[in-house]
Amino acid sequence: MRTEARLFTGVAAFFATTAVLYGWWSAEPAGTAALTVAFLMASLVAFFFRVQHRRRGPRAQDLDDAEVADSAGPLDFFPPHSPWPITIALGAVVLALGIVYGLWLALIGFGLLALAVCGFVFQYADRGVQRPSSPGEPDEDGSGSGSSTSTRSP
Repeated sequence: MRTEARLFTGVAAFFATTAVLYGWWSAEPAGTAALTVAFLMASLVAFFFRVQHRRRGPRAQDLDDAEVADSAGPLDFFPPHSPWPITIALGAVVLALGIVYGLWLALIGFGLLALAVCGFVFQYADRGVQRPSSPGEPDEDGSGSGSSTSTRSP
């Protein structure tokens, strides 16, 4: 991720320089704001790549003496399918239509968009967590009751 971090740092530096020069010579706030937002977005991606490089260490692509076989194997978890991207798109469309047609529709769109983003973010949040056994599944002691107390009457 070191190479990607350097690439996006360069992109961020370009947008920062361009925003300053454009703001100085044009004195036009909309273009300056757009270039500043582009700088912030590139900086965010560069920061993410730097943190990932420090957290995970260098990849095979980052090493000069790496072989192709060094990068073989499973990469990461990729979800097979998800309903949330299309729900996010629907929420964004309803929100945009709400800006045109009225506040009530914009609020519905914002609620749908917030629900969809939360669903997308937390869809696989617990995939590494081991859940407690449910009733009927064997416990650690092999009893299969799912709890330590019985609900049957004597």
